Amino acid sequence: MKTIGKFSMGLGDRFGHQGGAQLKAIMDAGKKGIEITPVWNKSNREHMIIGTQPDDVRIEADTVTRAAGFKKPYFVDADHINLDTVDRFIASSDFFTIDVASYIGKKAGDAEIETFVKSAEKYFGDLQIPGIKKPFKVTRELVSTIAGKYLFAAIKAFEIYRKIEKGKGKENFVTEVSMDEVPNPQTPVELFFILMMLGEENIPVQTIAPKFSGRFNKGVDYVGDPSKFSEEFEADLMVIDFAVKEFGLPQSLKMSVHSGSDKFSIYPIIGSLVRKHNKGLHLKTAGTTWLEEVIGLSESGGEALEFVKDMYYHSLEKTDELCAPYADVIDIKISELPGKDVVKNWSAKRMADALRHVPGNKDYNPNMRQLIHVGYKLAATNMKEYFRLLEANEETVAKCVYENVYNRHICRLFDIK
Repeated sequence: MKTIGKFSMGLGDRFGHQGGAQLKAIMDAGKKGIEITPVWNKSNREHMIIGTQPDDVRIEADTVTRAAGFKKPYFVDADHINLDTVDRFIASSDFFTIDVASYIGKKAGDAEIETFVKSAEKYFGDLQIPGIKKPFKVTRELVSTIAGKYLFAAIKAFEIYRKIEKGKGKENFVTEVSMDEVPNPQTPVELFFILMMLGEENIPVQTIAPKFSGRFNKGVDYVGDPSKFSEEFEADLMVIDFAVKEFGLPQSLKMSVHSGSDKFSIYPIIGSLVRKHNKGLHLKTAGTTWLEEVIGLSESGGEALEFVKDMYYHSLEKTDELCAPYADVIDIKISELPGKDVVKNWSAKRMADALRHVPGNKDYNPNMRQLIHVGYKLAATNMKEYFRLLEANEETVAKCVYENVYNRHICRLFDIK
């Protein structure tokens, strides 16, 4: 079976220009003894907005790895696919993020639920999971409730998996199951029984992306109680470890943190816990690279800066439209978005500082950053000019992308000095 490395990073590159800079960050981490498998990901929504095809991501990944002489494994992720969208990704992808969020809460048949509850009877009572101090109190009612909420989603995950397997062959891809884009987090005991469902459906899941407590807004820091997150994350690691043994899941199964970019306040927690328990991790950074392109163009000044400012002005006019698809993963204070009359006088440095996520910088504005994060469709409407400016200012833009992935993400997460 094709397996993912112990540590891996999802590298979104919406416009397909930054693969080389992203890969350099991965390779430099390797020189420091941290082996990270790069996974280039792009969702169907992004393809539809930008007008690209899944094959374009494969071409970019193959091209940049070949140019860099990168001989280690790498993957192309069909990001957040479901039954309706998976077909167009099968040929070019070898990592599939099966998104079951839309199926959660829909009920499986009564007979299916009853069969699952019966199979879980041996866990009734005090369920003690090694590494977790307090046992979980498991009742028939609890398991029935969990099955009512998640079993239908697990069955749908298997349908999607079988569709991929039929097209790719059983051993030729990595499977992730994603449950993060829902309103409420899964508890560790829910995660245990979800993994049981996936095991019973014979899905060889290698990464699991639960919803954690707190907010994982796009491109900005974690919002929530870090101590609560730490307790929850560690419990989930222990649940995964136990579930692998109990349900015959792949030994490579590991935690996946979605919308993981820029969660600087919890990186030390995540890093210390995976090191403490010698566990793997998949971190998805997604649209952060697009933001770094915009920052690089801002820093370049001249017509590139004016392009960014104009895009920001248009995003102010289309705030509701741009934000609607991302309502669960952004939190923008409209009153703290500076108006056109203010931004038009900003220097290149001032614009870049407003968008670059540097905690403590008085000019950093997380509201602007989130709005630009979801505003990539505005660049897509003027893509020829956008690409011209990216290519004219490639050195500055690539430096921003590299420093973001390596210094602000990898070094923080893996405690590289």
